[in-house]
Amino acid sequence: MAVDETGVRYSSAAIALHWLTAVLIVANVTLGLSMVPLPIIPRKLQWYAWHKWIGITVFLLTCARLGWRWIYPAPPPVAMPEWQRRAAEVTQMLMYALLLAIPVSGWLYSSATGVQVVYLGLVPLPDLVPADKALAGVLKGTHVALNFALFALVCVHTAAALKHHFVDRDPALMRMLPRTRPKGSIG
Repeated sequence: MAVDETGVRYSSAAIALHWLTAVLIVANVTLGLSMVPLPIIPRKLQWYAWHKWIGITVFLLTCARLGWRWIYPAPPPVAMPEWQRRAAEVTQMLMYALLLAIPVSGWLYSSATGVQVVYLGLVPLPDLVPADKALAGVLKGTHVALNFALFALVCVHTAAALKHHFVDRDPALMRMLPRTRPKGSIG
């Protein structure tokens, strides 16, 4: 089921996919920002590989999330003004689009630099474009710009969730948090 027995929470699978994606995005942005200034050393090359692996994993998780959402729609939104509901829908659609576009832009960039993406060091992915230094520069800029756009949307998404929780005092945030056991409960 997409929601719990009350019909107001997201399913455990939807919650797990959401938070796993969030953790991977934070890890990948941190890794990406950390690896760029390094000189060309084995650690930098390994970090680039991990960055690509995480990016492809985010792409795959996003596909899984969209598939899950198609089969199991989200619970009805909490009560809020119509403009907020529309803003939430647009923000969510844009975030999904970026979670697909950013890994593809990185893959395109890697292809244009002449460096093949090998997922998890096991699955070689085809180059999407031929090696081209000028194109690589454009694709690098595109990849960075898309990441900044995602960062901005994540900030808006987080601020809205916190506003719903602390100002509006509605269940919007709580229905996407993993369940916790009450104090003293066993099992």
